[in-house]
Amino acid sequence: MKAKAIHKAPSRGQRERQAARAPAPDRLSPADRYQELFVAVQAGGVFDDSKTFVDCAPRAAPAAILEAYRAEHRQSGFDLAAFVHRFFEPTAPPRSEYASRPGQGLRAHIDALWSVLTRHPRRHAAHASALQLPKPYVVPGGRFGELYYWDSYFTMLGLAASGRSDLLGDMVANFSYLIDTYGFVPNGTRSYYLSRSQPPVFALMLELAGQYGAASPGDHLCQLRQEHAFWMAGAHELASGQAARRVVRLPGGALLNRYWDDRDTPREESWLEDVATARACQREPQDVYRNLRAAAESGWDFSSRWLTEEAVPVPQDHSERPARAASATTLTAICTTDLLPVDLNALLYKLETTLSVLSHGAGDAAGAAAYAAQAQARRAALHALCWNAGEGAFFDYDWRKGVRRRCLTAASLVPLFVGMAEQAQADALARTVARRLLAPGGLATTERGSDQQWDRPNGWAPLQWMGLRGLRAYGHTALADEIADRWLATVAEVYEAEGKLVEKYALREMPGGRTHGGGGGEYPLQDGFGWTNGVTRALLAEHPRHAAHRACARVPAQGA
Repeated sequence: MKAKAIHKAPSRGQRERQAARAPAPDRLSPADRYQELFVAVQAGGVFDDSKTFVDCAPRAAPAAILEAYRAEHRQSGFDLAAFVHRFFEPTAPPRSEYASRPGQGLRAHIDALWSVLTRHPRRHAAHASALQLPKPYVVPGGRFGELYYWDSYFTMLGLAASGRSDLLGDMVANFSYLIDTYGFVPNGTRSYYLSRSQPPVFALMLELAGQYGAASPGDHLCQLRQEHAFWMAGAHELASGQAARRVVRLPGGALLNRYWDDRDTPREESWLEDVATARACQREPQDVYRNLRAAAESGWDFSSRWLTEEAVPVPQDHSERPARAASATTLTAICTTDLLPVDLNALLYKLETTLSVLSHGAGDAAGAAAYAAQAQARRAALHALCWNAGEGAFFDYDWRKGVRRRCLTAASLVPLFVGMAEQAQADALARTVARRLLAPGGLATTERGSDQQWDRPNGWAPLQWMGLRGLRAYGHTALADEIADRWLATVAEVYEAEGKLVEKYALREMPGGRTHGGGGGEYPLQDGFGWTNGVTRALLAEHPRHAAHRACARVPAQGA
């Protein structure tokens, strides 16, 4: 459904006036503010979830709270938990925000959830970690009560299918504001996320919003250029074989990107988990923390994909399905910053091609040519380093070792999604996916099973969407439809049984096996759930006769 009017981006003068009226953004994270108090709270396990404390709103000035702690904590009978509750207001969401109605169809349930998951701009508590936004926005749900970057693109697919062009325009405006304010899009709208981003999908958001009349992509050329500059920072100073932040110059001069984080301390929202991982190995703690944070920037937190292959052997025989049982893995062998990910570089190719087109439309022929050249150089490097003709798939590349990885993942399909693969590659990859990644419940995340949440047996909505859309773009419609069919059946089965949509799903591995929400990871399975709602709603619109349209909640289950 097309909106009648395009939501125009504010002009440069309007943005400058808005910036002059707005308070300066507060970049201090809870660890910066509360120092030894922060460590005491997180190490002491005052809250079950490390994220709870960093999302708290302070009841007094942070300096006064820290001063009070320093004065009181050595006193006899000091109660840390009581002190924290005296000075901080937890902002964790209620256990349930929405109760599904028995008999309510899946599509109606999702359409009703948009209002439940929408947050409206308001004056944030002073010195809390939440970042202010100018427009309403949709959150994932559960413990994730703020705006997240790559999640939001897949959520926006559902908003478009539901006819919510108003929210599409608002979401674009918020991401444009974040780039203007911080120079990039942070992982999420919390101050403790300001050292990293997530997969760069702003160009995809603009393309989608433009199709529905909710934004004009050309109005955001400046922000797209800024995002590209963020990912390529330091590239011009690199010699062959060197890396700087998110960019690596390979022997021969080619530039590709990796995930990174500008801090090398435990993630504040997962402090206990990161400290435990660092203590369990002989590596320098800062190296472990940096790689854990870089994996968080990938959005795949966590996966055997980011571990040394010595720690996670790859099956040698692909003639049979991989083992179904998930094996225990440890993150002590994490090496995210050593890897040049297929999906990240494919998305940056999309950004560069978009920049070339929009620059040309703006009359900047030199800029258009420069971005086009960067895109083609990236494409050539990705094909040379990441394509394995024998395996018929794209794989991540270990730039430190100079070798292509052997862990097959659904990220292999992202080059098809952005249109940077050759037809012969797409044909080979379709055969590989059908043989090695297609599970009874949808597209498997990885070939290797483990107890990490971004591994088999879990399936994730964004990977289904990028995978099936990529296959369809290269003519593999039957396989794309099969993935869509299986995924919709998976979501519908859980919805009928439990009355909710969840963050991830355990894809059925045996005929007749019961589908259920996925497991693994650092926190319990979350209800909501933004990108599951978005992808499912978009697929329902594309498959109007699928049996999922007849799925109805059987019980008044609590949870969004």
